[in-house]
Amino acid sequence: MDSTVLWSGDGVLVIGIAAVLPRAEARLRIRAAVREAAAQWLKLNSEAVSLESTPGAPPRLLLAGRTAGLSLTHDEGMSLAAIHLHGAVGIDVMRVQDIADWANLARDYLGSQVAQELAAGPASLRPAALARAWTAREAALKCAGLQLMEWDGIALNCHLQAVETPQNFVAMLATIRGQTRRV
Repeated sequence: MDSTVLWSGDGVLVIGIAAVLPRAEARLRIRAAVREAAAQWLKLNSEAVSLESTPGAPPRLLLAGRTAGLSLTHDEGMSLAAIHLHGAVGIDVMRVQDIADWANLARDYLGSQVAQELAAGPASLRPAALARAWTAREAALKCAGLQLMEWDGIALNCHLQAVETPQNFVAMLATIRGQTRRV
């Protein structure tokens, strides 16, 4: 499985693969890439690496008897995975694109302050700004073990950082504050 390391540091590894359709196939491919990348990264036999997934709960990576944080994300054309050896992690990717109902989407899921900031900015830059805000929120929710939900005004205790991706995509990585250092 050909994966690309997008970021690595302080017990965190982020990999990406070109996603395929249908989504079920993309899910299988990123999981296989995670097992292969984790085994190579940690110098383990690939049979010592497995994924555990329970509906409604974040997936977990099992590494030779210990558990690591794991987060997966997909958008058309790209799948990403983040592994955190020391705690929870969240990752999200989004294609930069015009969204007709961006104002309601931002207000409902990102809060009125973000919606106002997006409205105040240049229309030409809005798709990328919306993608950055969306991926930051969704990565933070995943890191906190929460599913996507409408804005509740609660700030999540996450360290966010952008992950470099190919053009026309935005990705954010979230870790619990204090568990990783910026490298």
